Amino acid sequence: MNRRQVLAWALYDFANSSFAAVIAATIYSAYYAQSVVGNARGEGDLWWGWLVSTSMAIVALTSPLLGAIADHAGIRKRLFFITTYLSVGATACMASVEPGMIVRGFVLGVVGMVGYEGAMVFYNSYLPEIASRQWQGRISAYGFAVGYGGSIVALLVALPFAKANALAWCFLSSSALFGLFAIPSFVALPRDRPGHLGVARAMREGLVGTVQTVKDILSYRDLRRFLGAYFLYEDGVNTVVFFSSIFAAKTLGFEIAQLITLYILIQVTALIGAFLWGWPTDRLGPKVVVICMLALWSGVVIAAYFVQTQGQFYLLAVFAGSSLGAIQAASRTFMATLIPRGREGEFFGFYVLCGKSASILGPLVFGAVSHATGGNQRAAVLAVGSFFVFGLVLLLRVRAGGPTIRG
Repeated sequence: MNRRQVLAWALYDFANSSFAAVIAATIYSAYYAQSVVGNARGEGDLWWGWLVSTSMAIVALTSPLLGAIADHAGIRKRLFFITTYLSVGATACMASVEPGMIVRGFVLGVVGMVGYEGAMVFYNSYLPEIASRQWQGRISAYGFAVGYGGSIVALLVALPFAKANALAWCFLSSSALFGLFAIPSFVALPRDRPGHLGVARAMREGLVGTVQTVKDILSYRDLRRFLGAYFLYEDGVNTVVFFSSIFAAKTLGFEIAQLITLYILIQVTALIGAFLWGWPTDRLGPKVVVICMLALWSGVVIAAYFVQTQGQFYLLAVFAGSSLGAIQAASRTFMATLIPRGREGEFFGFYVLCGKSASILGPLVFGAVSHATGGNQRAAVLAVGSFFVFGLVLLLRVRAGGPTIRG
């Protein structure tokens, strides 16, 4: 195991977490729904739901093809670089979005999310290459833990600007942190394998290969079942993350500065959870860890329906945060153990496809239920909870996901 590569890989999680924390989860999401659109009767929920779902649809349609092109043409790192700085640029431009600029804010949000999520296809595919099987659970968890540290730093940097109501500087600082701390990964991660096809030919082969990859995935029973379960429960996780700040702002009256404090608390507990569950993921197996986390997430959603005060929501955030890093890290490890060697780009492309195409439905459900009920976000949260339950039922049928170390 090359420690320099592992450090650079984990540091990218630190970098892109500034986007996840400031844009997707707290400041921009709440600002767009509450101020740019307006959310008195759920209109902001509906627009934000469409923004997220449109982004995920684009990622879902392109990620398998991009993964195949990366493998065939040997340009994984270049595509990784392009998608990363597409998101960095869009984040900086969000500083120009003012109340009423619904379409401009929508387009920049989509571009930023597509770049952020698209880069994750290539980022995830490095895990089996830089870490041996017995270390993948811990390295995956450490990456998420470092990422939560990045979220905390990004939010602390943004907090003074939010208190001064200078939200444009929140977005500019997020862009700067993302762009700066992503650099080591492009320097230290393994070089691309030599491509045996040109880009144009790789695109054609990628289309054909995408169809074949679907057939191959369907031929692996446990992989097929795992991705079906992941399709559902990851939808629930992402939807909760995308709408938690909007829920807190509208239903419980949180201000932007309070949202930052809330999300810092979530990141601290998520960081701790990712570290604590890294060893059990290897020792007990990722399946056991994911099952435990899905049970916890189901309880969190039910509790959110009944929560009445900001203090209660802070307490609920601790439980949600502690399971956030664990379920994401264990799921990535689960997937890594099921992939045939040499096809990481294609198969992780479909891993993203499942997670992000599923994320098309959840935000639409939340936005539609909220809007249809006149802005009742509690009903929307409860509707999203069904994704965890059905995902858990499907996961129980997967026979893989056992311990990666023995003794």
